[in-house]
Amino acid sequence: MSSSLPCAPVSPEDTAPIRHDWSLEEARGCLEQPFNDLLFAAQSAHRAHFDPNRIQVSTLLSIKTGACPEDCGYCAQSAKHDTGLERERLLPVDEVLQAARAAREQGATRFCMGAAWRNPTDNNLEQVIEMVRGVKALGLETCVTLGMLEQEQAQRLRAAGLDYYNHNLDTSPEFYGQVISTRTYQDRLQTLDYVREAGLKTCSGGILGMGESRRDRAALLCQLANLPAHPESVPINLLVQVEGTPLFGTEALDPFELVRTIATARLMMPASYVRLSAGRASLSDELQALCFAAGANSVFHGDRLLTTDNAEAARDRQLFARLGLQPEVAEFEGRDRPGACHKSIDRQTSARPSAAGE
Repeated sequence: MSSSLPCAPVSPEDTAPIRHDWSLEEARGCLEQPFNDLLFAAQSAHRAHFDPNRIQVSTLLSIKTGACPEDCGYCAQSAKHDTGLERERLLPVDEVLQAARAAREQGATRFCMGAAWRNPTDNNLEQVIEMVRGVKALGLETCVTLGMLEQEQAQRLRAAGLDYYNHNLDTSPEFYGQVISTRTYQDRLQTLDYVREAGLKTCSGGILGMGESRRDRAALLCQLANLPAHPESVPINLLVQVEGTPLFGTEALDPFELVRTIATARLMMPASYVRLSAGRASLSDELQALCFAAGANSVFHGDRLLTTDNAEAARDRQLFARLGLQPEVAEFEGRDRPGACHKSIDRQTSARPSAAGE
């Protein structure tokens, strides 16, 4: 690709530009570059904003499982799909805090809580707020994913000290209707608007391997990159096929498409954390290493992501050691934007790791 095109390599001494005016043609052009050129451009953008040998690690806990009224075609928690999943009520606060302490001991710096709701009731929200305050008191960053929010609910979460709200766009606007019918794409964008306006950081990405085209993947990245502010975290999920869901049996995605999408996300949102998320348990160490080289700098840690398997913590530690990756340590004060402290990380040492999770 010509150096005049938007996906040209960026020198680590420069700053990869933050743009909100990406065209579909530009995004497709990035995705379709020769593989080595794409990785070089993505690695350059990564180094302009982050230490390439640091990785952020989060833990995700399902705080309320199953019986969701939505019909998302990938999700084992939908009440509309017969997946054999055992339904669970909202977990007690003490149980959630116990899990958060265990995650911190494993090296987590962010604790994410997911509830299978279309949207939370006010009573539900009060219980989640108590969890958020308790997790914050442990010194962890907090993230929740609770479905759609009203404006006032987002403000209440912000007042409680929540750091991040996860709400994925999942796929392109054009492909979305083939996966979900119970909420619209605009519903998702509206929740992100409320979250952003409340002053919360956003965590929003998508799911690959649902039968979408490369054009759909480019369109998803355009939607995310052209938001008024880039999501601070961009989870890239690989479909975990669950028997009983409509997407079970979908043809597997070419693994290089996963790497290409991560690299393009890094180019289009260079200061955001790009999280290699659901589906990681099925990836070889070599493929994960390629994803990290392409600009992924965040993972979920622990053996479960909501209701699906995840890479085990011991395997992660071994892989990070083999690659020379150092997990970030908790250091949140004064870090108002992703990447802000990553060019001078001498004070950081080692530590810890979201799906259709986050």
